[in-house]
Amino acid sequence: MSATVRPVERRDLPRVWELVGELAAYERLSHFLTGSRERLGALLFDRPGALEGRVAETDGRIVGYALFFPIYSSFRTTERMWLEDLYVEPSARGTGAGRELLAHLARLALERGCDRLDWYVLDWNQLAIEFYRRQGATKAEIDWLPYGMDLGALRKLAEATST
Repeated sequence: MSATVRPVERRDLPRVWELVGELAAYERLSHFLTGSRERLGALLFDRPGALEGRVAETDGRIVGYALFFPIYSSFRTTERMWLEDLYVEPSARGTGAGRELLAHLARLALERGCDRLDWYVLDWNQLAIEFYRRQGATKAEIDWLPYGMDLGALRKLAEATST
């Protein structure tokens, strides 16, 4: 049972959104699932370069997906690729679908001149960690701490410094 990887098409949105929900549940993060299929579609199809996606199909059925976008390294002056999601439904794990998705992204990153493909993985998700290690990935050894601003903080700061 070999998987075929192809770009996400608009007609795939219901299935991809279903898989996004499965990923959120698997990662115990369903409470953060506040987006919508329509907003995902707008990012994928109405804003070129904002977000791209690929699906893995087996026997004409979507069994997995990957969402990714470009990022940039000022120190290296190179483009990189950020993998936001890579998910394969449980029944298709071990079939090569995940490896096909990741290999497709590796080829795409190289074609685009990227020097890295990066992503986060939850520290408790040993299945994912082992999968990524088998593909040659290593934990990034950096002393940086992830920081960010949620919507409330963005609004507060933007309002406080309005010009």
